[in-house]
Amino acid sequence: MRTIYQAGPLFTEAEQAWHKALSARLKDSGHDVIWPGNLLTDEQVQNAGANASTLIFDTCRVGIERCTCVVALLDGTQVDDGTAWEIGYAYARGLPIYGIRTDFRHAGETRHSTVNSMIEGCLSGLARSVEELLALL
Repeated sequence: MRTIYQAGPLFTEAEQAWHKALSARLKDSGHDVIWPGNLLTDEQVQNAGANASTLIFDTCRVGIERCTCVVALLDGTQVDDGTAWEIGYAYARGLPIYGIRTDFRHAGETRHSTVNSMIEGCLSGLARSVEELLALL
């Protein structure tokens, strides 16, 4: 069993639904999951006012510090900037990072790249489906 920090954009209903489904699959596979979407309520963020950014940052940073690995959603033409930071922070802490990219487009610098080389270089593994991710973990 691992404690997984689940990184990825969560700004749209579709992104949130995808992450909730992935979180459930990871939990069903016996893992603990730390997902930023569950760490703070909308009310907590709203009540933080001008300090909301600091609250979000500190809460997510501590979540990464509590995990044993990171799973990062890498879909899109570019990796989400917050996700990229989470990957870099986890890499600097020596944590294994597993990417999942369900997007069929290539987003790296070369025709052989899947994502940006700086992201791809941090990964312990890259899955193209949830089933493949579960096998990597």
